[in-house]
Amino acid sequence: MGTCIYCGTSSPLISQTVGVCLLCLRAGYGGIIDHLREVHGESRKPFNLPAVPPRDPEGITCKLCTNSCQIPEGGTGYCGIRSVKGGKIKGGTRDANVDWYYDPLPTNCVADWVCPGGTGIGYPQYAYKRGPEHGYKNLAVFYNGCSFNCLYCQNWHFRERVSAGNTISASELASSVDSKTACICYFGGDPTPQLIHSVNVSKEAMQENRRRILRVCWETNGSMNPGLLSQMIDISLRSGGCIKFDLKAWTENLNLALCGVGNKRTLENFKIVARNIHKRKEVPLLVASTLLVPGYIDREEVYEIASFICRCSPDIPYSLLGFYPHFLMRDLPRTTRVQAEECLQAAREAGLSRVRIGNVHLLS
Repeated sequence: MGTCIYCGTSSPLISQTVGVCLLCLRAGYGGIIDHLREVHGESRKPFNLPAVPPRDPEGITCKLCTNSCQIPEGGTGYCGIRSVKGGKIKGGTRDANVDWYYDPLPTNCVADWVCPGGTGIGYPQYAYKRGPEHGYKNLAVFYNGCSFNCLYCQNWHFRERVSAGNTISASELASSVDSKTACICYFGGDPTPQLIHSVNVSKEAMQENRRRILRVCWETNGSMNPGLLSQMIDISLRSGGCIKFDLKAWTENLNLALCGVGNKRTLENFKIVARNIHKRKEVPLLVASTLLVPGYIDREEVYEIASFICRCSPDIPYSLLGFYPHFLMRDLPRTTRVQAEECLQAAREAGLSRVRIGNVHLLS
């Protein structure tokens, strides 16, 4: 049972960690930003991560993501990956902090219901079979490090591996693609802090396997530099892959509360990708998803997100995902079927033609 520090309301749908209810987050009361920064700063201390993006006036600016960290000599960026040594920014370019494995297709992917690997869509140019690609596999690449700080992160353990994880060069990782690898998917954490590495892996793997199908996909919070995003778009378009945006929230303060970072860059980048979807109509280039966090991501929030997606294109696939208590928001309940159905209806009312509820087994 959590209590809102602003209105005094107590409810099992108020996170004790966040300490603010949805209505007060939307109201944007004075001091709320400072409170949220303190909450997220405290959550990062056990992992020796910077409480906020560094702003050293004499530091070197990292331009990989929306945080634009000004990193001092010997310091690290908000992601924990990028650092400054000898006056130069290092980390996540030639070598990256990753874990990787093979995942049999079809796999539990946000886009499995609209992608070639799960459905055979785009056969024979982008898919090996007319249906699900049984017998083939996905090279799943998990990047340790993230430009956000989601308090409900289901993969929160990556924070423990940021400073002591496995590193691998782009060439080594690209060589892991074998004859049964039909696609590569980068996720995490988030690929953003090490996006240059993933782009280099993709280019090398596609060159080595240019005579066959090898789709390249990213699953991301969308906070990357638009210049790097343009390279991602080109790679995914050519390979038959997709870019999956996790749209955490519509309300800025809510995004800050849940993730520690705002959503302006994410929404801007989403529109950039959407402007390219006409270049490949059969296989979706852009896919969106939202985690239905009880007490925070309600019908109104989903309606606003879906309306935004619809303005980009009503045909963009959108998945609503069931929430399971994790990390620092374990006190919240699972998503109920009622909440999921209400949000599904809201997305349809907003005008989207391809929307579904994912992770149905998690609904209570």
